[in-house]
Amino acid sequence: MKFLPLVWRNLLRRKVRTTFTMLSIFIAFVLYAFLMIIRTAFSMGVDVAGVDRLMMMHKVSLIQFLPISYLRQIQTTPGVRLASHNTWFGGTYQDNANQFAVMAVDPEPFLKIYPEFKVPPEQVTAWLADRVGALVGRDVATRYGWKIGDRIPIQATIFQPKQGSTWYFNVDAIYDGETTVDKTNFFFRYDYLDENRRGAYGMVGWFIIRIDDASHAAEMAAKLDAQFANSSAETKTSTEKAFLQGFVNQVGDVSAIMVAILVAVLFSILLVTANTMAQAVRERTSELAVLKTLGFSNGLVLALVMAESLFMAVLGGGLGLAIAWALVSRGSFNNAFLPIFVLRGRDVVIGVVLCGLMGTLAGALPGASAVRLRITDALRRN
Repeated sequence: MKFLPLVWRNLLRRKVRTTFTMLSIFIAFVLYAFLMIIRTAFSMGVDVAGVDRLMMMHKVSLIQFLPISYLRQIQTTPGVRLASHNTWFGGTYQDNANQFAVMAVDPEPFLKIYPEFKVPPEQVTAWLADRVGALVGRDVATRYGWKIGDRIPIQATIFQPKQGSTWYFNVDAIYDGETTVDKTNFFFRYDYLDENRRGAYGMVGWFIIRIDDASHAAEMAAKLDAQFANSSAETKTSTEKAFLQGFVNQVGDVSAIMVAILVAVLFSILLVTANTMAQAVRERTSELAVLKTLGFSNGLVLALVMAESLFMAVLGGGLGLAIAWALVSRGSFNNAFLPIFVLRGRDVVIGVVLCGLMGTLAGALPGASAVRLRITDALRRN
């Protein structure tokens, strides 16, 4: 008698029950994969934040502007390697539903501060030479079919132009980068914004500061803020990681929420799988007794039950992970709200381990029951 065919025949004994149990496991691990993707989307920017970058914003709120004149004083502060500024622009493309991050920046220092943005040299040159030029991410360009040389209209939501309500930009450069780089941004030149907006001249959203020694980030932040204490626009400086974490925390502890949901779902599916295995063992009491009579050891009987449980868990869970990975790899779910949408290899490995753990736990008690089964008692009951 061969071991694996016996496992397979036992699983097919109750086809409907086995199918629905595996389907439950499949759905659970599809959900696991997408919850991990969402968790990654919210935390990836925090995880990859530059350790030597500080963010300076208005002490009251990020929506309060800072004078661009602060830049000179920041740049001359000992310990500062490079400084620049960003200004949130907002804006929509063609329709209010088409929103993505649009920001005004100073191109040359911006690209030096963020070396993870990969831009062909000739495109950088074109952007520096074009006052109405824009640098766009690969994902947003793909989403809307933009290419180098296109003229893009952006409807104003915060800053109105001096004429009309539409800003026009030329796509001069498209940046790329690693998987962890947000490629859904739209950057244009601050000088174009400052010259053509109605009011708020000489004001910026926040400053990005690259320092010489990341280990002195807290001291540098305090030193920088002290320079603008008691001014009309006091500042609050923090590490880039803390700055980004603040955005994530606005919607709550996403990581804890995702983990709590997963624990509840996986525990429920564990109970379903364990119940299936318990029923399967109870239905085969006499058969297990016969197998023991024929010479099957307790270890082999336990392996038989555990193999059935592991097969259902690993096959159902593995298919769920594979389907989720295939869907995400196609890029269908990329959008401006969750720009980094990827199922990381680490999460896939954890998912496979959870499949094995679920199969082991679900089969443990029924397997132990099969091992304790006495041949005489089992045959007497049947």
